[in-house]
Amino acid sequence: MKEIQNLFRTPVQAMLSEKIGDRWDKLQEIRCRTNQQLELCFDDTTEWIDTSFITADDARFMLNQLSDFSLYALENELREGYITIAGGHRIGLSGQVNTEGGMVKALKHISSFNIRIAKAKPGAAKQIMPSLYNLDGSCRHTLVIGPPKSGKTTILRDIVRFLSTGWQQYPALKTAVVDERSEIGGSINGIPQHDLGRRTDIMDACPKADGLMMLIRSMSPDVIVADEIGSGRDVQALLEALHAGVKIVCSVHGDGFDSIRHRPSLRPLFQHKVFERIVILNKGNSPGVVQALLDTSRLAGANA
Repeated sequence: MKEIQNLFRTPVQAMLSEKIGDRWDKLQEIRCRTNQQLELCFDDTTEWIDTSFITADDARFMLNQLSDFSLYALENELREGYITIAGGHRIGLSGQVNTEGGMVKALKHISSFNIRIAKAKPGAAKQIMPSLYNLDGSCRHTLVIGPPKSGKTTILRDIVRFLSTGWQQYPALKTAVVDERSEIGGSINGIPQHDLGRRTDIMDACPKADGLMMLIRSMSPDVIVADEIGSGRDVQALLEALHAGVKIVCSVHGDGFDSIRHRPSLRPLFQHKVFERIVILNKGNSPGVVQALLDTSRLAGANA
């Protein structure tokens, strides 16, 4: 976790090391708010470092570490409100927003940082893998649904690893990943730092709609995987992939099937009866817990 510790000045690093100890594997978030105590969110509890208040100098140090002393280089990321660092760790940002024509132009005077810890959990998708294959060994079109912090990316990463390496009697598939936020692979210079299997090709830090088309044209995948779809452009690109004969595995924010099936931007996917499997994750203390596994062919009116 050196890449996370390096975001903090030396005195804060020491306090974090003392407080966290050997519990890095249970840590989900470090939340830093200017003039407030450091908050540590573990799987089963939330703790505070009472002796550590994040100062304006600490916030500036963190921004300089994140940007390598060039905020201009992170202009697009700042506009989106997050930065992904080596290891796939995602730092959410909030502060004062500048708008232009009703659109977000820039984020400045950043006062809060939410460091979300990326952790690989090999085997997290093991229980659902048998249901993701057709009899001929191809992958079923699959949608993973879950609220924030439910482990959508963790499950997707492990699905990619299994598909790309092979699962029991099923062969390894050519698997392509559009990793817009660099969270699935945690890539450095385009090379995944997480284990994504032996037949995975990745398009890192690329908008999903563009990346989907680029990978289909260039890498001839059997399966294409994308995290956190939502926009109309994402959906149209997924439909293009479907018509190209590529299997789709993706995730979306939601509390359950009913919460997303009528969402306007996603409706075309259900009108075209794209998905064959729906994996619903439970928001709990342990990310990646499957609440339900649905076969859409058995849901009355599921795709209506």
